[in-house]
Order: sequence, then structure tokens, then C-alpha cells
Amino acid sequence: MKNMNHKNYQVCTRCVMDTSDPEIVFNSEGVCNHCIKFDEETSKRWFPNLEGEKKLKKTFDKVKKDGKGKDYDCILGLSGGLDSAYLALILKEHNLRPLVVHVDAGWNSELAVYNIEQIVKFCNFELYTHVMNWEEIKDLQISYLKAGVANQDVVQDHAFFSTLYQFAMKNNIKYVINGGNIATESVFPSTWHHSAMDAININDIHKKFGKIKLKTYKTISFWKYYIYYPFIKKMTPIRPLNYLPYSKEAALSILKAKVGYKEYGRKHGESRFTKFFQNYYLPTKFNQDKRLPHLSSQILSGEISRDEALELLSKPLYEPNELKEDKAFIAKKLDIPELELDKLISAPGNLYSDYKNWDSRYAKLKGVQKMLQKLLGKSVSKYG
Repeated sequence: MKNMNHKNYQVCTRCVMDTSDPEIVFNSEGVCNHCIKFDEETSKRWFPNLEGEKKLKKTFDKVKKDGKGKDYDCILGLSGGLDSAYLALILKEHNLRPLVVHVDAGWNSELAVYNIEQIVKFCNFELYTHVMNWEEIKDLQISYLKAGVANQDVVQDHAFFSTLYQFAMKNNIKYVINGGNIATESVFPSTWHHSAMDAININDIHKKFGKIKLKTYKTISFWKYYIYYPFIKKMTPIRPLNYLPYSKEAALSILKAKVGYKEYGRKHGESRFTKFFQNYYLPTKFNQDKRLPHLSSQILSGEISRDEALELLSKPLYEPNELKEDKAFIAKKLDIPELELDKLISAPGNLYSDYKNWDSRYAKLKGVQKMLQKLLGKSVSKYG
């Protein structure tokens, strides 16, 4: 598969986001709204400096203090990807005692299994691997393909967070270590995605297209995600990478040297499905190249130059032989003919909002949040 043809789009003069994002706007100098938002808002929550070191130490000291007398003081979801792998080293370096959980949704690459083993062994952490019911995952994944929505990774992502929070509750852990970070993820078009935590959306899609009952696939309700976990159970997500000078290249180099970590060659190579979804399904069906926001984030954080990003974008999303192999693998794994997979991908895409969702509830919650913040004069949210 060739690289997407971006030459017909207007491109930001500072990053590489372009008009494939339908809501992008540019100022008189050709700089996009994503860059302006980074300067005016996002960068204010990013501390890759001495101030960040102090904030991180203070946060980790509290985690350790609250965790005294418990088996674990925090929980970390380990996918085998670069962010969570590097986080494991950070936690070891700061003498934290995480319960490390890996959720196997059936799509692990061989390299992911190897990397997870190497990381856990080096850090001497206890790992719990939760293997999802493949028949349920398969049925839900096919349902999502039939629904034709953009975010096909909801099936894995929701299972990951749901399992993580279940284990946190079971083990009386209140701190959830999260690999999300501003350095590489500050840019993301709002029209390109919908929250993977919307269980209403998941259940409606499965009700319309699924064939079996989901007996073991547990979802997190709107109430639990936004109210019960953060405010009643006081569960707190922590993003340590926002308090460090985080660089993908530097993190990879450290992981290779310390644990023998092996590079995937592309973002999210730890999951065979995510790799296929991001590099073929999205650009083919929705004209979305996720390299754009990823590279733009790295430009804004100073990790790479705009010229370097443009050079990377000139390369193919998929080599023909690699695509052929992965497509055959995905179809076989899902027990559907490759021709059917092609038809599902080539069919017109649908919006998540074509199915039941939590948007009305979310709008009401945001209204209450704004009212409370005005009355109290401070933030009442634990989720960004």
C-alpha cells in the first residue's frame, strides 16, 4: 500500500496536520489550531524539566505512603508497547511496587510477548496476564467491522481499562499508572475518534451485529467511569511521562540496553490488529493517517523536526507483502473469508453517533462540572 497522498491538502506550516482533519483551521501565518492549543493550553500541563522532577517525586512519595502495608501501591497496564514498557523502568527506578497487568485480547505479536517477559524479569515485578475469551472478542470485533465505525480498537481498549480497574478494585489499589503523554500524544483531531470507554456505544453495536452473548467481557458504565471510580473510590490516574523529558527514541535506546527490548518497527506493533487497523483500515475507509497527529505531537514537543516528519510521511504505510500477510492473518483469526474482510473495509464508513452513545449524558455531566467549578472556584475533574 502506498503512502496517503497528502499533497492535495493544506498543511500546517509548523506541524504536519492537514485538512484531512475536517475541523482544522489556520491563522494568517498558516499555523493550525492544534499548534495554537498546544501553546496556549496543553503545554501548561507538561513539565519536562526540574519542576516536573519535583512534582513527580512528590506524587510518587504520596503513592508509596498511601500504599504502606498493602501488597501493591499502584497498578500498571503493560501492553508491551514502548510507553508502558518505559513506565515499568521508571516505577522500578523510584522503588514503587506496582501490580502489573497484561490483557491478552488475542492479538499479541510474538515480539510483544518477548518484550513483556524481558521487562517483568528485569524489574522483578509480579505480572498477571488476563486472557480474554476469544470467541467473545472475535464476535465483538466482527460486530465493529460490520458497524463500520472509525475506532476499531475500542474492543481491545475497553477490555484493557475495564480489566485494569477491576484488578485495582480487587486489590485495594487507588493509583492507576497511565502511559498517556503530551510529548507524543498532544495532537488528536476530535472528529477522528470517540471514547473507547463508551459502554452504551459498545453494547448497541454488539446488539445490532453480534451473534453470541458477552458473558465474560465486562464493560465500565458511564456512572462508574466518571463518578464511582474517581470520586467515590478515589481512584487516581497518574501520567508520569508528563513530568519527564520523554522521548520515544531515548526510551527505546534505554529499553534496548537494559532489558534487551526489541523494536516493533512501527507504532503499536505490539498488536497485530492495531497495526492493521491504523495503517490500512483507517486510511482506506476514513482517509485518516494517524501518523499525522503522532508526528505533529513530536514536532511540538521538540523531539523531531518538521522536515524529519515530512520524510517519514513520504514512506509507505504498508509494504505490499506485509499488508498481504497481515490481511490474511486478520481474516483467518476472525474466521471470515478475506473477501468479506475486504468488503467490510471498502463499504462506506459510519459515525459512532449512528449508534446509541453516552453523548447526552456526557453533555449533562459537563454542565454540572462547569457549575460546580464556578461555585467552588477549582477543578472537580480527575480525567483530562
